[in-house]
Amino acid sequence: MFKVIRPVVVLLLLAACSLPRGAAISNEVLRAQNSENPQIAVYPVTRALLPRFASWPYTGKRLRSDGWLRGSGRTGEPLIRPFDRVDLVIWDSEDNSLITPEGAKLVELKNLRVSESGHIFVPYLGRQRIADKTADAARRQLETQMIDIVPSAQVQLSVVPGTASAVSLVGGVNAPGTVPLPDGGFTVLGLIAQGGGPQAGLRNPRVRLVRGGHTYATALQRLYDDPRLDTTLVGGDKVMLVTDERYFRALGASGKEQLIYFEKEQISALDAMSLIGGLEDSRANPKGVLILRQYSSRAVRADGISGPENERTVFTIDLTSADGLFSAEKFAIHPEDTVLVTESPVTSARTIFALVGSAVGVSNQLSN
Repeated sequence: MFKVIRPVVVLLLLAACSLPRGAAISNEVLRAQNSENPQIAVYPVTRALLPRFASWPYTGKRLRSDGWLRGSGRTGEPLIRPFDRVDLVIWDSEDNSLITPEGAKLVELKNLRVSESGHIFVPYLGRQRIADKTADAARRQLETQMIDIVPSAQVQLSVVPGTASAVSLVGGVNAPGTVPLPDGGFTVLGLIAQGGGPQAGLRNPRVRLVRGGHTYATALQRLYDDPRLDTTLVGGDKVMLVTDERYFRALGASGKEQLIYFEKEQISALDAMSLIGGLEDSRANPKGVLILRQYSSRAVRADGISGPENERTVFTIDLTSADGLFSAEKFAIHPEDTVLVTESPVTSARTIFALVGSAVGVSNQLSN
């Protein structure tokens, strides 16, 4: 019987080197660091190294938030802008008025368009520049000049904002459209509220503000959390809400193997463990959670302090130690990282023993 078992066992042990598995073993991935020209840099995620990692460049797709325009508070009464529309009502109590029809005490001049240069045309006064003035300042200007012609004249002025005095809510809300600026303190959150709020299903909404040829972006949650960031709008601004397209990859012996999208502004490695459905109890190695990240060549540093030692960098996390767990909570996942849960070597050993046991059973049957 042993003559039969011996060659079978040898064949099984040889086959075990290439047993089919769902994920790599940690040592298989990390051995690339020990070559003559290391292909990767490997760093354990520990309390001592967290400050170093935090100073390294951010990688992957990132919507800019550092250039967001901070709120500027109320800016006073809105000013008349080119392309606004102005309605004038001129009152005159004189019987023989130059400006009112016979028997009337007023004349209405409606829908006067403010030209690109900021002027309107008023009979008897000619071209009048009223742009960059408040409605009341423009009214007083016209009334003062009208009194020289009609001593009892009184002027009433109202403004219908044009495109230069309105803001556009482009998308990502329930009621997009163009909104005239109601006053000098109208903010981004006020505009979004007027648009009916974010659309349902918009993942971690991002706010984009287009102003003067520049685009600024931040998370909507940041505006909720910090009112100082709720920027005051100016005419011509365009605002939109977009879904957060950042993601990381989950692979290996985890509950999910797929792209995992960011549900909030920052995701820690411990958050990632929850998002991927945890580790598979039967085959995952809790000491071998690997974060694979690609840095740019400009970030590489020979000392490994102000930057990684290699563009291809692997961070290792030990979820069986207190330091590993607490450090994982502080370690930030970057967009396009790969979170790889490696398989436990014990899984392969169990498979081998199972195969050996099966072989012994077969050999016993053959011996009989």
